[in-house]
Amino acid sequence: MKRLIRHGLMFGNLIEVSSPVMVARYNRALKHQTGRETTLTEFYIDMTGYSPEIGDEFGDDQYLNQNGCNRQFILLTADQKTAPVLNAKFSTTQRILRRFMEANSAQIFALTAQDAVGGELLNSVYDLPDAAALFDIRNITVEADTTQSHVANAEELAEMITEFKTSKDGWWDDVLIAKMIGLAKKTGDVTRHPVRLKSRRFVQENMWTSHFGGLFVFQNLDHPAIIAAGEKPTGRLPIKHVFDLNDRNSIAKFLQLNDLVEPIVKVRGIDATGIIQQKMDFIVIDHATRNGDDLRGATRRDIRALARRHARDLPKEFDGLSAMLRWAEGGGKWPRITSDHPAYFYTVRAKNHDNRDLVNMLLAELTRMDILQLFICHKERFYKEYATWSDSKKDFVVDFLVSEYQADKAGARDALFGRQDAPERHEHVSERKIARVGPWGRIGDR
Repeated sequence: MKRLIRHGLMFGNLIEVSSPVMVARYNRALKHQTGRETTLTEFYIDMTGYSPEIGDEFGDDQYLNQNGCNRQFILLTADQKTAPVLNAKFSTTQRILRRFMEANSAQIFALTAQDAVGGELLNSVYDLPDAAALFDIRNITVEADTTQSHVANAEELAEMITEFKTSKDGWWDDVLIAKMIGLAKKTGDVTRHPVRLKSRRFVQENMWTSHFGGLFVFQNLDHPAIIAAGEKPTGRLPIKHVFDLNDRNSIAKFLQLNDLVEPIVKVRGIDATGIIQQKMDFIVIDHATRNGDDLRGATRRDIRALARRHARDLPKEFDGLSAMLRWAEGGGKWPRITSDHPAYFYTVRAKNHDNRDLVNMLLAELTRMDILQLFICHKERFYKEYATWSDSKKDFVVDFLVSEYQADKAGARDALFGRQDAPERHEHVSERKIARVGPWGRIGDR
């Protein structure tokens, strides 16, 4: 993993904590949250305040997430909003915490100028004995305050001020006035500078969780389902359809019934042939490195030479994409690639909808030879796969991600998956054309 860390592909964009003041604030919050303190004087933290160095020091990479159900967080700066979430147990954690921070950006900026803000993504479940318990996690409440209780004290003071103003005897209530003065020394003038944190409650419905070998839970759809990356969960579940990654036909039908995916070659305004060719290259790389070829410094020309050398032995995924590429370039027959075909999930991407990232994450599980989609959409799986690769493939993948992806991350994401805020774009395809080449149509003349 040192290659990944050295090139910023693992533990990248973390926030450095090195000043004695910030370390002391972190320790106060850590002591308040967990009863523990770090002896480190320098470390890095993610969006939630988790530090891989402290996790290593404690021998516990879940020191802010006991039982993996209610993730705690420590905010030292509003800049943590741009950091990743490490060791995420739920795909929704980053989205919920980012939305909370965005809704309270001014307050968090003001509070972290004085102290660390600690909190928890709280739900009513404290342990997950079985998969059925996942469905009890519906509402996530974000509770947060400084170690000196600035928020709680400000709320209490605001209530006292209201009581003081509305009570007939407020001016003569010496006890109330004394309490107000005492709290005001801690909070400041809450009438001019109110200290409130809003948007504290979020709904968690469709999600991925690392629990039980990895589960994709789609419960808020017309046709709900659970898709297991490992073994199917046992026991009574509130969703009828439970699949694993071997149930290709069922997964494809689930995606189609809920209108979640679209064929790459049907999307207008993208370089579909370039995307298909890139996926083919990744398949060649996977096959070649498994057969002992050294890809260090390999160019696109070298990969084409490897494809010719291994042509008879390349997997069916390559053959299917090759047939589609010939059709897309205008020189081949329409390839009938159904969900039974190993190449099928390589040919689709998520449509632009609220569950786009989750669906692309699922597709990454189903197309693990596509190293770019795996890295972008499902880093947990990428790191697990990376650990099994040869040194030659590790070097090639790191070089590729540094030169081809890191140079323009946003552009690469947009090219592959489309802009999140853009409307869905579909090319008009005549019924006559559909009848001739199939329901995906053609992406246009090239």
